[in-house]
Amino acid sequence: MAVSTRAGSRSHSRSRLLQKMAPPNNSALKRDYMIGIALLLSVTLLWNASNFITADMFGTYNKPFLVTYLNTSAFSFYLIPVVVKRLWRKPTSLYHPLQPEPRHNPQLPSTTLPPLTLKETARLAASFCGLWFLANWAVNASLAFTSVPSATILSSMSGFFTLGIGRYFKVETLSSVKLVAVLISFGGVILVSLSDSNATPDLVAEDAVVRPLLGDMMALISAIFYALYVILLKVKIKSEERIDMQLFFGFVGFFNIVALWPVALVLNWTGVEALEWPGSGKVVMALVVNMFITWSSDYLYVISMLKTTPLVVTIGLSLTIPLAVIGDFILGNTVHSKVIVGAFFVFLGFVVVGSEGSESVEAEERDSTPRDSLDVPSYS
Repeated sequence: MAVSTRAGSRSHSRSRLLQKMAPPNNSALKRDYMIGIALLLSVTLLWNASNFITADMFGTYNKPFLVTYLNTSAFSFYLIPVVVKRLWRKPTSLYHPLQPEPRHNPQLPSTTLPPLTLKETARLAASFCGLWFLANWAVNASLAFTSVPSATILSSMSGFFTLGIGRYFKVETLSSVKLVAVLISFGGVILVSLSDSNATPDLVAEDAVVRPLLGDMMALISAIFYALYVILLKVKIKSEERIDMQLFFGFVGFFNIVALWPVALVLNWTGVEALEWPGSGKVVMALVVNMFITWSSDYLYVISMLKTTPLVVTIGLSLTIPLAVIGDFILGNTVHSKVIVGAFFVFLGFVVVGSEGSESVEAEERDSTPRDSLDVPSYS
């Protein structure tokens, strides 16, 4: 009877070990992927609103660097819970009860990467805060010279750069489906661009000269930096379980506050962007709302990328185009047929790459750690 009990206990332990080492089931992966898609849709709504708020604000308060500095600095609020927790942490007792030492089986190598420490998270944030600031500053600066649709269109071109850079870093696989999806999305961008080329930008700064080419170039630069950011972040982190994203963004905000304030002084001294207090409560409210949008949406954006793929989130940002079309329609503005067809192509490209990405994620996870490959020794 004792032998039978020990055998049953060992069998139960081996079963629990198999459950820990087994790959996640497909339903959990699918659910996680769909959560990422839902987060991405909320991000596109928030970013679209932010673009219009920023462009309207630049009509009387054209400060792209200051707006970006304030928005990015808002990330530092994520550090408040960490600081409070450390300040109020009770001193630990000198007595520590003995804990059972976990069994180590050399035949069962760990398939998970260790979580990033506080110092590693800070270093990662320091290396990425520049890319993140440049991407946001470029698109904000473009709104001072060109229209919101043009800036939105060109900043959504990051899907092309993501596919190429992701292929180089082996984060994205180049398939015919993905290529077709990107081309479909690009076709929609071209149609919207052709329709917008005949229109006069109506949401640009009153004190700025309208330079559509300069604004378009800055929006394109923003797309390049966004692609670099999401790809390199995916390469460094690999899995969202490894990092505390709130802590990461908190450090990004802190490093931007510390490192970039001299740039504001240089811009003021050279006359490129004077340091001036907002002249109305409306502008102050717009700044606060924009800070909140950036504080929440950029965090959700990176979480969405880690739950899906870099290509999915960059193509998904093109959804700001059809959302802008819907907004114009609701507001009673004229919507041209080219814009409607182009918006449909952009949406179709997102659906195609999202569906293909979901299937590839499931296939990779299913093939990465097959159950039959788990060589668990018998204890009987």
